[in-house]
Amino acid sequence: MESTVAQKLEAIHNLQLIDSRLDAIIKVRGALPEEVQDLEDEIAGYETRLEKFQNEIETFEEEIKKFKDNIKESEKLIKKYQEQQMNVRNNREYDAITKELELQDLEIQVSKKKIAEAGVKIDQKKQDLDELTAVMKDRQKDLDQKNEELTTIVSESEAEESKLKAERDKAVKKVEERLLKSYTKIRANAKNGLAVVMVKRGACGGCFNTVPPQRQADIREKKKLIVCEHCGRILAGVEDEVEEDATPKKKRTARA
Repeated sequence: MESTVAQKLEAIHNLQLIDSRLDAIIKVRGALPEEVQDLEDEIAGYETRLEKFQNEIETFEEEIKKFKDNIKESEKLIKKYQEQQMNVRNNREYDAITKELELQDLEIQVSKKKIAEAGVKIDQKKQDLDELTAVMKDRQKDLDQKNEELTTIVSESEAEESKLKAERDKAVKKVEERLLKSYTKIRANAKNGLAVVMVKRGACGGCFNTVPPQRQADIREKKKLIVCEHCGRILAGVEDEVEEDATPKKKRTARA
């Protein structure tokens, strides 16, 4: 059975009331959820950098090992060439072996230089790693504290939030799909999350711009969906002002 406009307005307005109560619960949490997320992202970034530093240190250590192996190999060759030098038969052989000895000695010097350079880089990376680890520990403490605060706040409203979410699931089913899409879009663009409002004191309850009397009359009839011409919010109805009791006038005292 097709819902009437009045029923559609009632369903979407009920959804708005539930969402507003959920918004209020989330508002109490303030910026804590975002702060927790930012800290988690920051720490994840530190962990990536720490892993990178560790990998770089391992790479330099592998280079040092390689250069040390080169030194050992050159020392073996030097010993071999020195033995050969003892048994040379002419000056040409002697000069050739001498050049090989000089070459291996140069290889050793270059390897030692590379080892020293890699050692300096390792020391610098370890210092960077220690400093970053200290920063990460401090940020982790901040994260633990923020998480504890957030957990406390969430636990205080957890039951109410769960109840409201269950009510929302039921309320959503009563709203037709096209109207729900419009509602969701308006809510996303509204700073206060209000997509459905009442006309109060002759003005839109969302942007507070005046709603003309004839338009208010149309809204009261609930024969069609009407949106605010200024902010685009759905106008669910008109709230009548409660007239205050007039203050009794003092009786005029008769002149003598």
